[in-house]
Amino acid sequence: MNIIFWIIVGIIAGWLAEQIMGRNHGLLTNLIVGIVGALIGGFIANALGFAWGGWIGSTIVATLGAIILLFLLGLVKRKA
Repeated sequence: MNIIFWIIVGIIAGWLAEQIMGRNHGLLTNLIVGIVGALIGGFIANALGFAWGGWIGSTIVATLGAIILLFLLGLVKRKA
């Protein structure tokens, strides 16, 4: 059940980050961005002492991480 939870949160977070950042990706890319974003967001949240759980908290943390990921990828893409 845990993997299904992270897949759903990843897709939602990736889609939300895509909308906020004005990008246009597919479902698989949204999933990957969302899951990597969840790792980034979780690392940052833990480092700052935040403990958000459940669907809403996990989605917020994953979305913020995905936004950071898309921002950093945008910086790298511009320089290349």
